[in-house]
Amino acid sequence: MSEQTSGTAASEPNRRAVIGGLAGAAALTALQWTPAFRVESADAAVPAPPGLPAGISAYLQAYRNWSGEIRVDEVWTCAPTTPAQVVSLANWARAQGWKLRAKGYSHNWSPLMIQPGTPTNILLVDTTQHLTAVTVNSGSPASVTAQTGVSMLTLLTALENAGYGVTATPAPGDLSLGGVLAIDGHGTAVPKSGETLTPGHTFGSLSNLILSLTAVVWDPGTSQYKLRTFQRNDLAIGPLLVNLGRAFVTEVTLRVGANKRLRCQSWFNINVDEMFAPPASATGNSFASFVNQTGRVEAIWFPFTLVPWLKVWSVSPSKPFFAKTANGPYNYPFSDFLSEDAADLLGQITAGAANLTPTFCNTQMGVVGSGLIVTGSWDLWGWSKNTMLYIKPTTMRVTANGYAILTKRADIQKVVSEFYTYYKNSLNTYANQGRYPMNGPLEIRVTGLDNPADAQFAGAVHPTLSAIRNRADHPEWDVAVWLDILTVPGTPYSQQFYRETEQWVFANYSGTYAQVRPEWSKGWGYSGTAAWADATMLTTTVPNQYRTGVPAGNNWDSAVSLLNQYDPHKVFSNGFLNSLLV
Repeated sequence: MSEQTSGTAASEPNRRAVIGGLAGAAALTALQWTPAFRVESADAAVPAPPGLPAGISAYLQAYRNWSGEIRVDEVWTCAPTTPAQVVSLANWARAQGWKLRAKGYSHNWSPLMIQPGTPTNILLVDTTQHLTAVTVNSGSPASVTAQTGVSMLTLLTALENAGYGVTATPAPGDLSLGGVLAIDGHGTAVPKSGETLTPGHTFGSLSNLILSLTAVVWDPGTSQYKLRTFQRNDLAIGPLLVNLGRAFVTEVTLRVGANKRLRCQSWFNINVDEMFAPPASATGNSFASFVNQTGRVEAIWFPFTLVPWLKVWSVSPSKPFFAKTANGPYNYPFSDFLSEDAADLLGQITAGAANLTPTFCNTQMGVVGSGLIVTGSWDLWGWSKNTMLYIKPTTMRVTANGYAILTKRADIQKVVSEFYTYYKNSLNTYANQGRYPMNGPLEIRVTGLDNPADAQFAGAVHPTLSAIRNRADHPEWDVAVWLDILTVPGTPYSQQFYRETEQWVFANYSGTYAQVRPEWSKGWGYSGTAAWADATMLTTTVPNQYRTGVPAGNNWDSAVSLLNQYDPHKVFSNGFLNSLLV
């Protein structure tokens, strides 16, 4: 994602003004970002990367992540045209003492790629301009080979045109394939009651579909970085399947299966207390009940409102009579921008009127309800990508935490009910003190776990660092409940609230009941003043989630060891990764 041009910004000064009250909140404009500037090396006042390989030029570019909280005003960037040029850059970086960071669409929250206040010896490598080739390999079983800079929209469109698709995918289409795989990107899907898996598909993360990949790794024999291809049955591929940006993957081959037509129905008339009721009092309108009926569910609940927005997908080969055909993605235009009323309320909130938060949240949910009716999008039907991709670059920018709760399917309602009860009570406690740390929605999704057999590759190994890697000692844990709570960056008391919530989550979902792993691309490791800043969480708690219950030869420590072998000079690293992957 890139920053807004000054010309476009000038066209809506009022909205920019009212939303700009919080740190980083300029990122919340309902307008698409484009690069703020691009300065070629010959015109730059900052020293350029010295002696770049032939055929590669660098330019200065501003960097902003999705929420605008990670901002670097001047960072050197280049756009290699071939994987071979990436190799040349790696050898150049090692010789010059520079670092390379693979850059996709920057639709992330975490500092896995780059940190604020980045040193001058980091070169961003934009994969989205040239490393975008896609080849669909038809057959039985089918696969797709793609370079990692291709967008998910382009990749899924190519698959659709050839008759293939995936079971679930992240909601934005402007994600690079490499970025999605680096953080075990996922959607929302488990088998509905009685459903069997379609060959070529998975209910886990997209990383679980990898058959092979090519990465730039160190070759000790030649003392050079080279391209090396890894197969899914090679234990050495484990940490590369979800690499957190600690490696540079240039190309992957994924297993794919027959495309499906999906119906996506939106419900916004079920009381939130009923949807998230304790299991003992759950009705046919409970969250788990919808999961059992269709397997593909997402709930979005704004604080202080009475009803969530519930999306329910179902496999539907034929068009339901009343459904609206979705011929393309992004079918909720009302969610692609901040309404005038919402913008005005947010402006007052950022100016200090935090007590308007409930009104703001109810306004947001009102826009959803009316928007679904006005656009006729409460009942959609179309090819899989057209109902699964719905977040555009213009969507309101918020910060988010993220956790995967591994548990057994029978406990889905228990997991969501316990969290909802804690969350609602905590919000009310803060509100009674005149504090409103959360002004964005709670989002809940459910996926299966990563089962290597889904790749249809004999001897396929587990993605070592996947948040939804299964536990052999807990075979009953077969699902992951994903919990995310969102708020405008810089909202007072939000960091304190995030820390308290994180501490509760890790304490509550534990033992034989469940296990918590962070969602890599979101916020976690809260210190009370910042995310990714709790030393205990970074150095002990999170690594232990990848040690307990998994074999020693394919766990956190083996992953760190292999990643260091592939890149002993830490060309593909940064300060945050150096503190995490130890």
